Amino acid sequence: MSTAALAEPQSPASSLQVIKRNGTLVSFDPAKITVAVTKAFLAVEGDQVSGSARIHDSVARVTEQVVQAISRRLKAGGKVHIEDIQDQVELALMRAEEQKVARAYVLYREAHAQERASRAAPVEAHPSLTVKQRNGQVAPLDLGLMKFQVEQACGGVDGVDAAAVVNEALKGLYDGIPEADVLSALVMTARGRIEQEPGYSQVTARLLLEQLRMEAAGALALPLQASLPSVYPQALTAFVHAGIRYELLDEALAAFDLERLGAALKPERDGQFGFLGLQTLYDRYFLHWQGARLELPQVFFMRVAMGLALREDDPNARAIEFYNLLSSFDYMASTPTLFNSGTRHSQLSSCYLTTVGDDLEEIYGAIRDNALLSKWAGGLGNDWTPVRALGSHIKGTNGNSQGVVPFLKVVNDTAVAVNQGGKRKGAVCAYLESWHLDIEEFLELRKNTGDERRRTHDMNTANWVPDLLIERMRRDQDWTLFSPSDVPDLHDLYGNDFRTRYEEYEARAARGELPLHKTVPAKQLWRKMLTVLFETGHPWITFKDPCNLRSPQQHVGVVHSSNLCTEITLNTSAEEIAVCNLGSVNLAAHINGGELDVQRLERTVNTAVRMLDNVIDINFYAVPQARESNLRHRPVGMGLMGFQDALYQLKLAYSSPEAVEFADLAMEQISYFAIRASAELAAERGAYPTYEGSLWDQGILPIDSIQLLADARQDGDLSVNTEARLDWTPVRELVAKHGMRNSNVMAIAPTATISNIVGVSQSIEPAYQNLFVKSNLSGEFTVVNPSLVAELKAEGLWDNVMVNDLKYFDGSVQQIERIPAEIKARYATAFEMDARWLVEAGARRQKWLDQAQSLNLYMAEPSGKKLDALYQLAWERGLKTTYYLRSLGATGAEKSAPVQAAPAPQVCSIDNPDCEACQ
Repeated sequence: MSTAALAEPQSPASSLQVIKRNGTLVSFDPAKITVAVTKAFLAVEGDQVSGSARIHDSVARVTEQVVQAISRRLKAGGKVHIEDIQDQVELALMRAEEQKVARAYVLYREAHAQERASRAAPVEAHPSLTVKQRNGQVAPLDLGLMKFQVEQACGGVDGVDAAAVVNEALKGLYDGIPEADVLSALVMTARGRIEQEPGYSQVTARLLLEQLRMEAAGALALPLQASLPSVYPQALTAFVHAGIRYELLDEALAAFDLERLGAALKPERDGQFGFLGLQTLYDRYFLHWQGARLELPQVFFMRVAMGLALREDDPNARAIEFYNLLSSFDYMASTPTLFNSGTRHSQLSSCYLTTVGDDLEEIYGAIRDNALLSKWAGGLGNDWTPVRALGSHIKGTNGNSQGVVPFLKVVNDTAVAVNQGGKRKGAVCAYLESWHLDIEEFLELRKNTGDERRRTHDMNTANWVPDLLIERMRRDQDWTLFSPSDVPDLHDLYGNDFRTRYEEYEARAARGELPLHKTVPAKQLWRKMLTVLFETGHPWITFKDPCNLRSPQQHVGVVHSSNLCTEITLNTSAEEIAVCNLGSVNLAAHINGGELDVQRLERTVNTAVRMLDNVIDINFYAVPQARESNLRHRPVGMGLMGFQDALYQLKLAYSSPEAVEFADLAMEQISYFAIRASAELAAERGAYPTYEGSLWDQGILPIDSIQLLADARQDGDLSVNTEARLDWTPVRELVAKHGMRNSNVMAIAPTATISNIVGVSQSIEPAYQNLFVKSNLSGEFTVVNPSLVAELKAEGLWDNVMVNDLKYFDGSVQQIERIPAEIKARYATAFEMDARWLVEAGARRQKWLDQAQSLNLYMAEPSGKKLDALYQLAWERGLKTTYYLRSLGATGAEKSAPVQAAPAPQVCSIDNPDCEACQ
């Protein structure tokens, strides 16, 4: 298509008008785009352009794409700003993969912008621009207020330009715009600048906070013009009374000294929010009535704290203590706790684990329990192993069973229907032991092919793998599948007891006493597990024996599964639904002066364990089996987040021995303080009811329980670092004297949403990308790794060209030549590192945990050989569970190369004699 054709009167773009920088209007002329793009090509390739048909065609395509993009945005004609057109030109060049030309165009724009700034006065608003006020009257636009709001938002933030935000926002305003939309325009303008300067995330959050202040003030009848610090104490009192009146809050909150708590609020802590964090709270967490938010951020944290302090001896003092911890971002409670603390239905727990019985009434009872638990925002883990296999005899009807799979379809659809009370998607994971006769069909539940009646696309699945299967696979031996109706006790056995009984059943099957069984090569089943995991992301690989042999509660039950996110390892039975109550330490907030701030961490953990223990007594239980279990064992799960950000502060690459050592150091400190805090709570409140006979009671701490696993493993198949840095004698003595308040104390959850609120990296995850697009209810915006930006600024390397390089390489720094090698190593992303480093760091954490961790594994170019070696390594290192296997699409792999930050840890798979570590 010729450029001349683009300018014909019939073109949809012919009716468009362009707003120039001085505010005047001119007709849209595509030929000017052609000229500008041609100049950019000339700057890169010189005079070769005139004789190049390829370049001529590229210019024409870019021009056509820009015209089409602008025309789509303004289908019926209208006005577009010159800067918007130039943004579309940049985007078209990037999509055409004309990287050098795009960079030249960026430099051209930047140079001309600087020239204009040096000779022109700032753009002023049109003198006739008006706004429509809430009362319907029309008034002049208050430009002074706009400037004041933006200057306040930019205060103390480096690298941001208040005047530029105001001037750019003015371009998008029109005469008669609703007054409320002016602030929205400022928010959107600041948000659009985040990719150039991460500081604008904080600016955008402050502007959004001003919107929220006006919304809450209107809903609570507070002074609209009052500043946020002055309105906060009034806001807490007004919110509590309104919340009780609207039947949103527990009436017990009115008994607090609201004046004292209001005075304790710290409005300045609102400045910690980035845009994504505050927007997340606004969209999903703040209580609202008839569409209007009733909570401001510090009121929200105080409401959560008050709900957790309801049964304390001095609830006001404890509420302030809990508030200070939450609002400082040193620790964050889990999403259900944030949703529901202080409300009329205080379902604060995160995870529920159930065992499904082999009876129709029990099966549908379990599905009903799933629905009730999911309604109040609980994640579910279901153990389906007891349910008889396909073809098993049904004594009552003299028929044959359809097996587990049809019931899982019902579970899948129930999760979709209930969807956690309308607040987020329903979430459930089904577990099945690897000796179950339905295991092969279970593996295929998430496939996109086959009978849709036997597929579950909306739920998660996980393998519950006994050590014996791994041992058989490594020795290339056979494996036998049974129906649990024939071998019911296998479900409750583990370690050497399982091995002995399993071999007895195999002997019986060989004699013909158990006709319903199937023998397969163990290696074949293992290979299928890994193949399906690669293809569908499920079922996850979790290990039965480490979960049970290291469980503190093995004296009163069996761990039959993990939870939705594979970090919880608690006993379940027909009588007990296991419950876990979660929260996470922000590890990044505890790095000070290049080292771990141990004293601050101690204070955080002490208060956090108390908050978690309070959840158990305050919690709303949807089913009685959950209440019974939680009160008997009182498990909690303290985890961590911001591990990657902590490494950035310490100048450590995730793929390094030093990062593995830090994982060990940090987890030992958290474990030390958490166990001690639970023992101190036992001294104050008493030990949990089933403490007697537990591993704690026997003087066996998590670090000691590794030996129990080693004793059950054969042929030295366990290789775990058991070194300790701290003197654990005082903790051992405290536990021996007072017992433990909680049967389980630690578990590392994914923290996907709460880490967004706090503004740190998720859980123990490596950085996924250094530049990526976030989507929420307000649209999409680009996020750049702020730690990387800070380092590049220090090196004098941060500019618009760098932003576009990061976009081109999908957030990777590895092929950007001007970035120093040490920075490339530190900012290698998840797919640019060897996944074995994740396992090694996970193993160091696991030795200190009484539960498990949500450990995602990343592999850019998976293969059967690599997956086999990786998951065998996880087993050898004593990990209890793994979570998602993430692989990289081929289109994303083309532009970036693996980082050579550090050699892979030297490990070897027994069944992989030609692995790289041995060459």
